[in-house]
Amino acid sequence: MKTISYILLFFLTVSSVAFADGYEVGDKATDFKLKNTDGSWVSLSDFKDAKGFVVVFTCNGCPYAQAYQERIMNIDKIYKPKGYPVIAINSNDVDIKPDDSLREMKKRSEEMGYTFPYLKDDKDNIFKKYGATKTPHVFVLQKSGKDLVVKYIGAIDNNYEDSSKVTEPYLADALDALIAGKDPKPNFTRAIGCTIKTKE
Repeated sequence: MKTISYILLFFLTVSSVAFADGYEVGDKATDFKLKNTDGSWVSLSDFKDAKGFVVVFTCNGCPYAQAYQERIMNIDKIYKPKGYPVIAINSNDVDIKPDDSLREMKKRSEEMGYTFPYLKDDKDNIFKKYGATKTPHVFVLQKSGKDLVVKYIGAIDNNYEDSSKVTEPYLADALDALIAGKDPKPNFTRAIGCTIKTKE
């Protein structure tokens, strides 16, 4: 009986550690320096006038990511002038997903006319620090002094198949709340998409 109890305790401990990875709402997020499709290196600290950021983990080939491309572009168009630019990050391992190389990312960015940085998380494993698991997976950050505070985590909206049938625009609502000086409600939703591809 004791053996079974120890085994259960072990698995509960492992599970709690696994789910403890990444940020929760209210945590302070780390900055990063990743390569953009134009060859430059981009950090959040580069955006001196930003009030916060929409950090979106996405990729080229995932059908969910593709379905949300234009909506992400629209979010950037509307909210960048209000102080919340989009920062897109591709964390897929190129050995597993060759279509997510920086070269292919550049093609996608140019084809779609992205108005935001599209960064390659090659060896930095930024997605692990943030706790991103899907493409797309959104983290809304707000500047608070020198800190970047996580204010919303999750999905963009509640209908990836048809933007005209969206009834809950989670991301837009979260940004509108922050701009109005309020906390987002909800501040967490379940991200829907393909899993981020990694060897580990």
